[in-house]
Amino acid sequence: MEIYLVRHTQTICEKGVCYGQSDIGLAEPFEAVFKNIVSQLPQEAIIFSSPLQRCVILAEYIQNNIKTISFKKENRLMEMNFGDWEMKNWNDISPEQLNPWMEDFVNIAASNGESFIELHERVGSFLAEIPKEINTPIIIVAHAGIIRSILCHQSFLPLKDAFNNKVDFGDVIKIAL
Repeated sequence: MEIYLVRHTQTICEKGVCYGQSDIGLAEPFEAVFKNIVSQLPQEAIIFSSPLQRCVILAEYIQNNIKTISFKKENRLMEMNFGDWEMKNWNDISPEQLNPWMEDFVNIAASNGESFIELHERVGSFLAEIPKEINTPIIIVAHAGIIRSILCHQSFLPLKDAFNNKVDFGDVIKIAL
């Protein structure tokens, strides 16, 4: 199955802010970047998107510029829930909370948030529901954490090494699953 993983473009958040599941917008202008993204995609596809606006805006643009078989917003494609850390500057999170997470983000959750293993499990449940016999390409518009998780599923990369997968704003990564 051919899957195109598309990360949303640059957000309006300042660099250094932890925004996970916070529903923030995209930095403008983004039309040229969107056109470049569409040029890397198939002309016909099934689209799944995180329901957060930074993904939906891009997914709807893609939907309007290719032949779309179906389009679905999928909650399991939301970025990691950083709980109490949402919209805080990373430097403002106390070392007593941040350091254990930095040492084991796979198993340790942000305060009132989720761990990477929990994110990975919800992504896995989403992937398991995609019928394997689909011949139409699939486009998934999501976040860096989600894309890293999918790449770990695809390559059997240990979760602790997920950040070895570089995923920049606006990246399009084609995989076979």
